[in-house]
Amino acid sequence: MNKKAVILLSGGLDSATVLSIAKDAGYDLYALSFRYGQRNYPELKAAKNLATEAGVKQHLIMQIDMGLIGGSALTEDIPVPKEGDKIESEIPVTYVPARNTIFLSFALGWAEVIKAYDIFIGVNALDYSGYPDCRPEFIQAYEKMANLATKAGVEGQKFSIHTPLIDLSKAQIIKRGIELGVDYSKTHTCYDPTSEGLACGKCDSCILRKRGFAEAGVDDPTRYA
Repeated sequence: MNKKAVILLSGGLDSATVLSIAKDAGYDLYALSFRYGQRNYPELKAAKNLATEAGVKQHLIMQIDMGLIGGSALTEDIPVPKEGDKIESEIPVTYVPARNTIFLSFALGWAEVIKAYDIFIGVNALDYSGYPDCRPEFIQAYEKMANLATKAGVEGQKFSIHTPLIDLSKAQIIKRGIELGVDYSKTHTCYDPTSEGLACGKCDSCILRKRGFAEAGVDDPTRYA
């Protein structure tokens, strides 16, 4: 019997790669996505398609409204910084307060119920936007907490949080995904897409994505406005 894994699947480039990595490792896949009040709804459509094509055992889309607490350009009416905008702080306004802590907590709860002791998340500490919840220190602390705070952990069943992209550049991530057959034209990562679902091409996420494809020597299949 294959081991089960819960994969946090946003529909973006990184999570699509992680999904393929977990599949290649032989896990039975359980994908978890969130409608959390983000303006980037095209990514959920992408997540559904990626999950279907990967043959996941189950795909849940949890609905939580982080827009109620605000504090991020992704969840309330705050302009998304674009190329050329002045950066006011090291951590940009696109940071969503405690997002990965919240997402991992839902993943942990589901994982305990279905007896999946491996959780995959596509955080990256190299080519990223400076978010504190993408760092190795956070993942290590969360994994420790997960094994202290769950019935399974107390009874000796260890949870592992897998971060296969954490030390990779965006170009390295893309190359790995290409090796695994990821179709990046079916992913979506823009912070501020148009009403037609096109990527803006100028936000931090789009810039990192463009640079990654260029450095990987791979044609960028993204549909930009």
